Order: sequence, then structure tokens, then C-alpha cells
Amino acid sequence: MKKSYDVVVVGGGIAGLTAAAYCARAGLSVLLCEKQDRVGGLVNSFNRNGFVYDQGIRAIENSGIVFPMLKQLGIEMTWVRSLVTLAIADQKVVVTDTESLVEYQKMLQQLFPESVRDIELIMAEIRQITRYMDVLYGIDNPLFLDNYQDLGYVRKTLLPWLMRYLGTIGKIDRLNEPVVSYLGRFTKNRALIDIIAQHFFADTPTFFALSYFGLYREYQYPMGGTGRFAQSLETFLHENGVDILLNSLVADIDIENHTLLDGIAYKKLIWAADLKALYRSIDEQQLSPASLKLKKNLQTKHGGDSIFTYYLAVDLPPSYFERLSTPHLFYTPSLAGQSTVDQTALDENCHDKDTIKAYLKAYCEATTYEISIPVLRDSSLAPEGKTALIVSTLASYQLFAKIEKDGWYDEAKLFIEECMLAVLGAGIYPGLSSHVLDAFSSTPLTLSNLTANSDGAITGWAFTEGEVPVIHSLKHITKSVKTAIPDVLQAGQWTFSPSGLPISIMTGKLASQEVIKALKRSGQ
Repeated sequence: MKKSYDVVVVGGGIAGLTAAAYCARAGLSVLLCEKQDRVGGLVNSFNRNGFVYDQGIRAIENSGIVFPMLKQLGIEMTWVRSLVTLAIADQKVVVTDTESLVEYQKMLQQLFPESVRDIELIMAEIRQITRYMDVLYGIDNPLFLDNYQDLGYVRKTLLPWLMRYLGTIGKIDRLNEPVVSYLGRFTKNRALIDIIAQHFFADTPTFFALSYFGLYREYQYPMGGTGRFAQSLETFLHENGVDILLNSLVADIDIENHTLLDGIAYKKLIWAADLKALYRSIDEQQLSPASLKLKKNLQTKHGGDSIFTYYLAVDLPPSYFERLSTPHLFYTPSLAGQSTVDQTALDENCHDKDTIKAYLKAYCEATTYEISIPVLRDSSLAPEGKTALIVSTLASYQLFAKIEKDGWYDEAKLFIEECMLAVLGAGIYPGLSSHVLDAFSSTPLTLSNLTANSDGAITGWAFTEGEVPVIHSLKHITKSVKTAIPDVLQAGQWTFSPSGLPISIMTGKLASQEVIKALKRSGQ
């Protein structure tokens, strides 16, 4: 540990790791502070009894960002394609390429024959958004390229792409309407809308939601688990002289003296953690009127939806699951849709356990599950002849906070596990309950405790509270990393909305660029 650094990065998730890597690459002295006992944040894996589970993200989409970033940093990793299966009731489609949308349309029309024409219209919208996305990610993102001196590349590839990008970005920004209301333009069949949209967060913008049908085509998985991605970045930091301080929650920043953690000095600070925590850590007397106004606004905002995750180890061989789906599966057991579930239990004044349990059971029967099977991608991730499943669904932080306050949190976790196991066993995995070797779960409260993210959110700000408090137009993403606090930049999922892993990487890179340029200008 040094007494001072050119750059201190707070938050060891992917955004913080990216920012620290590029600052170190530029020759700056860097300290990375992380609350947990390891870096990676929501991109991590862990081993339990010989089974490897992915703790956060289940697969990684390149989006013209991830692979170019690794190439630019000289980091080599082994990846395998992670094909996605979309399963609804007893129907399935494997997403391999753009033509898979034809099969998805046929599946929806078989399940909802009364809405054939509506589905045609909706699929036309999804195809159009997929074309926009193909433009957006049509080349490796220029932010992660070093070959601007290659005039042939600039003339033949970069400039034509830039023209297409500029012609598309405005169309994308206009697709900010919540996806459920947008789909309501094309159909009155609420069950159909639910089935298409219910595995996205409440009021997710249309482009962010419907573009995922294109992103499913390019899901990738690091050999060894998703945690290998963060580990590879951590190795790069160690090799390039970055000091990493674990188990370190930064809760007090003196912005006038540029110090934190009992006197460690910085020239520039990159905050890659929960944004509310940044403003809590600074004495209000040191904040400008603009920053005080933002702090008050942030206090009224919440994180987006979180997830409940059920981890299972079973004595069934990988071949059993390989016959039923690809390694990554989105499974909706019922055509009823979540809108049929009574929402009374979500009222903050509802404390009746039976009412809440009835809601949880009905929700488990109607929701969409994201199921990941690591051993189908890498045979070393489970003991021979056995399989681990990671089963997730969206979940309300406020509901679990209420349950914990009422004193039956562990009971609720077990109840949900039983409900999920019953749904899976009655549906896609018949008789699954008789094969379970080990089972445990995490809730939105688990994620909040681990990461210190507001409301256990996994993609930043909620979309349900009107205007989000950060930049949310791709045209202005370069401005998203700037703050009104002197010498403080921001990065990560709380910096730009809507967010995800590629945006976290991009904002980490943008923040590092701002720091590098500013220190170079000042001669430091």
C-alpha cells in the first residue's frame, strides 16, 4: 500500500476492473478498493462440494465490446458458445441465428392461435429492433481499437459503420417506451404480452427488452465459469502493478483534501459502486448545490428488480439435461402470465403469511425461469455423472425485506425452493425432486448484502419511477461518466441506464479515458 495514488477506483465489479486496467495500462499508479473478499461483483463463480455455480451473470454477450476489450489488453481466455433455448409450456425453440425468430413466431402462434396476426406484427417489430442492434454491434466497438492509423480500415470499415450508426441511434433512443405498453399497441392479449415480456424488469424500455432476442444468438461462456472473466482481469491488474484492497468499504471521502480510507490520497477517483453510497460518503458541506440536488433526487430512487436464485446439485447425468435443452434456458411453465397473479402480497401493509405464501406459489407457477447448466458447457464443472442447475427468477427486494422484518425469512426461502422444485418437476424435469443431492438459494437481500447495491439491483436503476437519475441516451453515453464532484468520475451499472455487462465495461473504459486525459493535460 502506498500513501497516494494517481487513481483510486472504488468497486471491484467489472466496471471497476475495466477502469483500473486501462489506467494501469497508461502507466498510472492505481488502487482498487472492493467491499467483498474478492473482485468480480456480479460476475463470479464458486465451488460447493465439487459443483461450480455461477453466482451472478450466467453468460456473457460480446456486443462488440467484451472480446475487443480483452484483445486490447492482451488477455487470452477460452470461450464456448452458450446456445439459448426458449421454452414455453411443452414447446421449445433453440436460438442459433436470425432465422430462429421464424421458429419462435411459429411457437407463439401455436400457443396463441387466436392472436396469429398480432404475433406477426410483434415479430416484425422484434426483427426491426434486431436489425438496429446488428448496426449497433456491427463492428468491434471503436472505443476498444488501437488501429486508427490504419487508413484502409478507417475508410472501408469504420466510417461506413459510423454513418449507419448515426442513422440508427436516434431510432433506438425513440424506443424508450416500457415494453409492456409498447406490445399493447399490437395485441390486447395480455397473456401473450406477459409471455414475451415477463422475464424482463418492470417497465424495461422496449429496445433493451426486445433486442435480447438478437443478443441470445451470441451468448458466450468462459471455460471454468463466468468468474474466470473477472479472474483474468484481476490477474492483469496484479501483473500491471495495481494494488487491490479487499474487504474494504469506502464510506468516508474528503473531496477537498482528495483522501479516503484514513488518509490515502488520490489525484482522480473513479466510483464504480452504488451511486447513492458515493454521495453518502461525502460531507454535505463539501458538495456543490448541483451535487446536493442530485443526492436528494437519488434518495427518492430505487434499484431495479433483483432475483431469487435456486441452486441445485442432482444425481442425474449431463446427458439427461442435454436431451431437454441447451446449456442456457428460459423456461415459462404456464401460459397464464404473471398478470393473473394477485398482487395483494406486495402491498407494504400486507403482513399476512398465508396471503404472501399464496402469492409466492402462484408467482412460481406463472413466472419465467432462467436456467443455467454449467457442466453442459464445461465438463469439469461437476462431478462425473452429476449436474448442477442454477435457476433464477425476478424477485422483489421490498417483499423479502418485509418478510425478514416479520421474522420468517428462512421459512420463506424454503417455501419458494419447494414451489420451484414442484414446478420444475411437474414440467420440464419430471421427477426432479427425487434426484436432489444439495439445494440452497439466494434472495435480493443476499445480493444487497454481498454487493451493497441498492435493493439488490442487478442492472442499476428501476424503470418504474419516471425519469431515471442518470443519462439514458446512447448518443450521450460519453457524458455519463462525469460528475459535478471535483476529480471524481463514475462508472458501472448506476452510471447509465439501461445497463448490463457491456455498458459497465464501456463506462469503465470511458471513465479511465477521462482520467488519463485530465492527468496528461495537467502534467501529472
